[in-house]
Amino acid sequence: MRIVFMGTADFGAPCLEALVVSREHQVVGVVTQPDRPAGRRQELTPPPIKTLALKHGLPVFQPEKMRRPEAVTQLRELAPELIVVVAYGQILPKDVLGLPRLGCVNVHGSLLPRWRGASPIQAALLAGDEVTGVTTMLLDEGMDTGPMLLRERVQIGPDDNAATLHDKLSALGGELLLKTVAALAAGALQPTPQPGEGATYAPKIKKEDGLVNWAQPARQIRNRLRAFTPWPGLFTFLPTEAGPRTLKIWSAEAAADPTASGAAGGTVTAADKHGIVVATGEGTLVVRELQIEGGRRMSADEFLRGHRLAAGVRLSGGL
Repeated sequence: MRIVFMGTADFGAPCLEALVVSREHQVVGVVTQPDRPAGRRQELTPPPIKTLALKHGLPVFQPEKMRRPEAVTQLRELAPELIVVVAYGQILPKDVLGLPRLGCVNVHGSLLPRWRGASPIQAALLAGDEVTGVTTMLLDEGMDTGPMLLRERVQIGPDDNAATLHDKLSALGGELLLKTVAALAAGALQPTPQPGEGATYAPKIKKEDGLVNWAQPARQIRNRLRAFTPWPGLFTFLPTEAGPRTLKIWSAEAAADPTASGAAGGTVTAADKHGIVVATGEGTLVVRELQIEGGRRMSADEFLRGHRLAAGVRLSGGL
């Protein structure tokens, strides 16, 4: 089967890899976003999918906008029977959706209709979900609203964060995609419309989302830590004589601590080699690993050897 793969983020890498090694399919082209500036030096950097495609000697196309006529013409010339879309980053126009005879299949990192949108993995962690999964669907002109093909569930572990859950779901996505494509080719798959009930939306994550709101319950703050690791991270501000300094939290646990009752959110109630205990809107957050602005990641014990942080100090955050 002639397949065009459309993707940008590394979430789609296992899917592209699965199609490349499969003898039943021929990837005739890879469409990805243009190279963008990245890092401190803002050097022009190719998307992960482009790097993988070039490694396998696949033709790569990088239109700025898929809606432009020249981009659609270029895609039509590849004569795909199926288009596979995984974390591409653009909504496809009607001209593209109707181009391949088997349609456009998308691999999405949630159990649709829950967590449509740009950040389903982070959204599941923020909500404290215990189960998520991967859904394959046929794309329509909406935002993740097309009819579903196959779904597979994954248990979210208590220590899973966005990085570990991403890896679980992306690997599963590659397996589920091959099953989906085989069933579609055999005419053995009946698309199922998404139910309206239970539909939720996961907006794009912004850097400022990582700022701690100490008025929230400790369990909710820890969920934010899981959702925002590794990016944008969970951070607060430590008061110093030179002014507030950013303090990034890498590891923490929620705990019930009656001795902290009545303390304002963000107040350090204890600090020793076992952790830095911070009062929240409900319970306490015990910080185990952290990183001060300009420093390296370290344990609470290491941090306290070089930084004075007494009980009563109040960390500041967002609302």
